Amino acid sequence: DESDMSSSSQVAESWISAFCSLVGHEYFAEVSEDFVEDDFNLTGLQSQVPMYKEALEMILDERRHLRMASDLSVIESSAEMLYGLIHQRYITSRQGIQQMAEKYEAGHFGACPRVYCGQAKVLPVGCSDIPGQETVKLFCPSCLDVYTPPNSRFQSVDGAFFGTTFGCLFFMTFPELRPTPLPTQPTIINGFAAENMAPGLGKTNIYEPRIYGFRVSEFAKSGPRMQWLRKKPVDLNELDEVAIWERANAGTSKDDDVELMDEEDEDDEDEEAQDEEEPLQADGDVRKGVARRTAAAAADEGGAKIGSAG
Repeated sequence: DESDMSSSSQVAESWISAFCSLVGHEYFAEVSEDFVEDDFNLTGLQSQVPMYKEALEMILDERRHLRMASDLSVIESSAEMLYGLIHQRYITSRQGIQQMAEKYEAGHFGACPRVYCGQAKVLPVGCSDIPGQETVKLFCPSCLDVYTPPNSRFQSVDGAFFGTTFGCLFFMTFPELRPTPLPTQPTIINGFAAENMAPGLGKTNIYEPRIYGFRVSEFAKSGPRMQWLRKKPVDLNELDEVAIWERANAGTSKDDDVELMDEEDEDDEDEEAQDEEEPLQADGDVRKGVARRTAAAAADEGGAKIGSAG
C-alpha cells in the first residue's frame, strides 16, 4: 500500500502545467488537452511551426520516438511556439476566457502604472497576431491604453500568444469587470456606450506640471504636450449632441418650421424658373447671332453690286 501511495504521489507533471509554472509565464492559462487534441482548433498552425508533429506530441506528452539532444532543443522551441499560438485561440473560447477572467479578478496581471487610474486591473494583450513582432503588453480599461509590463521577466513573452482579439472580446463578454463611470452618467452617449470613453481620463485625472505653484504653459519647452487628448468633461451629458441641439432650438415653434419649409419651396420654384429661362435666353441669343450674320452678308452683297455698276 505504501508503494502504491508513493507511486501515485510521484505522477509526472504534464508539459502544459510545467510550461505555465515557469517564471515569466504567469500570464498564461493552462489549455485543456481536449482543446489541443481537437484538430479544428489547430487549423493552419502546421505551416507556421517547424517540426509541428513532434512539437504537438511533446505538448500532449506523447513522445513516441527517441530524439537526439540537438533535436530535442529544436522540438522544445517549436512546442513553446505551438502552445503559444494554441493559447491565443484558447483564451477566446468560452472555457479559456472564463479561466482568464478568474485570473483577472484575482489580480494576477497587475495594475495600471498610471497614477490617475487608481490601481485599475490590467489585461495581457498582443499588438500583433504574428509571432516575433511584439512582446506582450498590458491593456488598461480605465485609460484605454497599453503599457509594457513593469517586470522584465514578462518582456520576453511574445504578444502573439495573446493576440489582438482577446482584450476587446474579454470586456464585451464581461462588461461588469470594466471600471464604470459615475452613477449619474448616461449609459449611452451619441449612440455608443459611455464606458468606452475611458473612465480614468478627464479634467481631474490629468497631471499638470507646475513650478512654484504656477502651471507650465503648453507653449513652453518643458510644458505638457497634447494634453487636450486626455481632457474630458466631468459630466458626459455635455457631449450629448442631440440634447445640445434641442436646447439651442427650444425657442423655435412649428410656425417657424412651416415658414422655413415655405421659403425652401419658394427657392426651389425660383431655381426651376431660372432653369427654364436659360434655354429660352440661349435660343434668343442664337437667333440674334444669325440675324447679324445675315445682315452683314446682305450688306456685303449690296456693296459688291454698287462697285460693279460704277
